[in-house]
Amino acid sequence: MKRLRAILLLAAISLMIMPAPAFAVSSADFYQDQGQIFDDWDVCRTSAFGHNGFFQAFSETDFCPIIVAESLGENADSAYQIGQQLAEEYPNLHQRAEKIFAFARDKIRYTSDADQFGFKEFAQNADEVAATLEDEGFAYGDCEDYAVFLAVMCKGAGLRSAIVLAPNHAATLVYLPAYGKANRNLSIDGESGWVWAEATGGNNPLGWMPERFMGEKLGVYEVENEAIIAAEPPDKSPAIVTPGGGSTGIHISPFFAVIALMWLIPLFRRRR
Repeated sequence: MKRLRAILLLAAISLMIMPAPAFAVSSADFYQDQGQIFDDWDVCRTSAFGHNGFFQAFSETDFCPIIVAESLGENADSAYQIGQQLAEEYPNLHQRAEKIFAFARDKIRYTSDADQFGFKEFAQNADEVAATLEDEGFAYGDCEDYAVFLAVMCKGAGLRSAIVLAPNHAATLVYLPAYGKANRNLSIDGESGWVWAEATGGNNPLGWMPERFMGEKLGVYEVENEAIIAAEPPDKSPAIVTPGGGSTGIHISPFFAVIALMWLIPLFRRRR
């Protein structure tokens, strides 16, 4: 028993001196100015509105989702490559679109920005979502994160995509003429064949448009495969962005788990 306790004590000490996982990372990619978080493209991640907003929105119908361009053109990376891979696997256009949609719907767990980052609003670009997927097997995000990720993957797969803004919501449109499974066939500038991609629900199929948005005035912006150029680094201190991971489970430190085990062993011994 003394030997076992010694082994457990050594394990506890080793866990204490091991570097802990970094959940709050000070990154040169982000800086803070007047209470808002900006990235190295000088895009404000904590607001969709204004010239530097991640959607450059001036109203719900007048906007340009500039954050999408952080993952397209010369900036294309892992999210775009996922679309390319799925295009190779699924040559049929409709099946390809369904697989891309299902990938975004099933691999991202809906989580509010407040729960994940501690900000009322914090947009992720498509490659940040893809990086989390690669590391953890899933990612967290809210409606604009789904929309941006899905739009970039579609472009990588050779599909036309658009960001659509509805009241207090963002989603994706995909150009799929003759797609018979959609509950609404939509038009952009008189061109029909666009279907709604609502990936925020675990059971939503491609083409399902929520009834609450039918008849509403919507803003739509078709995504082009163009990159945004990174800005000159500002003379600002790096900001700390803390992803909470969206987990609601209880996390126990390995150190305290070992201490608890050492406390329980004598109890089992006395019961013999």
